[in-house]
Amino acid sequence: MMKLISGSAHTELAKEVAEATGMPLTDVTISAFPDGETLVQINENIRGQDVFIIQPTCPPTNHNLMELLITVDAARRASARSITAVIPFFGYARQDRKDKSRMPITAKLVANLIQAAGINRVITLDLHAAQIQGFFDIPVDHLSAEPTLVRYIWEKLDGNTENLTVVSPDVGAVKLAKQYSQSLKSEFAIVAKHRVSATQVEAMNVIGDVEGRDVFIIDDMTETAGTLCAAAKMLKDSGANRIFAGVSHAVIGEMGHRRIEDSPIEEVITTNSTPVKETSKVKPLSIAPFLGEAIVRINSGKSVSSLFDIDLPTR
Repeated sequence: MMKLISGSAHTELAKEVAEATGMPLTDVTISAFPDGETLVQINENIRGQDVFIIQPTCPPTNHNLMELLITVDAARRASARSITAVIPFFGYARQDRKDKSRMPITAKLVANLIQAAGINRVITLDLHAAQIQGFFDIPVDHLSAEPTLVRYIWEKLDGNTENLTVVSPDVGAVKLAKQYSQSLKSEFAIVAKHRVSATQVEAMNVIGDVEGRDVFIIDDMTETAGTLCAAAKMLKDSGANRIFAGVSHAVIGEMGHRRIEDSPIEEVITTNSTPVKETSKVKPLSIAPFLGEAIVRINSGKSVSSLFDIDLPTR
């Protein structure tokens, strides 16, 4: 038997996942003591059950991560047979290596905390660095938003990808953008950039052909939208036609929304892996059916690899 538990980070997504699986959410009370400490109480019997806890560790990251760990501990002490953490957005994933002296590798620390809490498996979506899977000594199902985003842009362009160029906004997203270009059977380009600060990016030049072409900028996540908007300006200056952007995770604040509104980007396509405000230029797509199918397959011991197949209709 399977039980679904929702943390407080993204209850709307958890409800959609429950609907997709045909299973109700387990009754759980999440509250706080006067000093801010989190209290989790599971109000149903989960003894001997396979428990799936849906909790992206999006902002407020520390709070949501701690709530996840406490919920796991509650499930473990309630004698759950197995505990799977469904973490659509994995916080701290950018701190995956020691690139300066006396710096932490926080992604590894979080992996250690998750395992120590008693989690048996992790389901996540588009980690900032795929090698983070190796930080865990438990199974990690690393899902991708590519099928969801590719199908949307294909329909948006009516299948006309001969005039489309998929663009990586920096060197770090080259591999990801290349996958998308292959799926869409389109051209590929790179924007070489220079980062001025944590919130400012100065784009430098475009490597590839974008003049007179539609472009689809691909990245794994955006917060301030600095990289996306700097790349979009450079692409427009280089003669690009319509400009779209696709990101797996949109942790967009007010600064990011303002930048997107003022940019030449026609639409930013993303998933609801985190709570994201839909605007005239930001389009979140639900990954609940995708996550729900993955949960059902994992619980029944079936393969999830076919979920990555992208069957686009022929023109």
